Amino acid sequence: MKPFDLVMFDLDGTLVETAPEIMDAVNDTLSHFNLPLVAQQQVNDWIGHGTLALLIQAVAFASGRSVAQVRSSDLLAQMTDEYNQFYQRRCGTRSQLYPQVRETLVALRGQGVKLAVVTNKESHYTRIVMDVQQLGPLIDLVVCGDTLQTKKPAPDGVLHCLAQFGVTAGRALFVGDSSIDAATARNAGVAVWLLPYGYNMGQPITACTPDRIIADCSALLNS
Repeated sequence: MKPFDLVMFDLDGTLVETAPEIMDAVNDTLSHFNLPLVAQQQVNDWIGHGTLALLIQAVAFASGRSVAQVRSSDLLAQMTDEYNQFYQRRCGTRSQLYPQVRETLVALRGQGVKLAVVTNKESHYTRIVMDVQQLGPLIDLVVCGDTLQTKKPAPDGVLHCLAQFGVTAGRALFVGDSSIDAATARNAGVAVWLLPYGYNMGQPITACTPDRIIADCSALLNS
């Protein structure tokens, strides 16, 4: 018997490395507003809570203002519009699947496992990344940051997947790369396995105390 009936995945930092093109769009935006650029590692550490939160962090760092000041700034809406335009052009240009992702998804589908993506990324950008990487045909359900009223670490995205497929929490697994993913799974009562190569806001993945830490997605085939 297969160990899980449903496996849910985070997107950025779990299935797809997207940080380089996100950094490009962030720096395009900062440059447009005559602010200093930020480094790749900084962007990696800000990924996880969605586009707006990341942009606010970047602008706060580059401008020397507090996050609260940036969030209440009259310029934020304009900066967000510019970022959206830059990211629209950058999205998919420097992203790539992590090792063993496609092979693992194909094999899981062959076993009859349902597959879902639960991400805080907005649906528009999620579709672009998934289209570029040709993930659409391999994923049964996608829950984005703007699909429901809440985002991770709220459990609603996971609970939505469980309900859609009629799967109990004990027969489901969440695979991610961050403390946000770990908290999401815990809040929904499902097991969580984490990958060590993604974006965990600069913190060691061991601190998240997942059920397992796996080297790559192929571990799902040997569970």
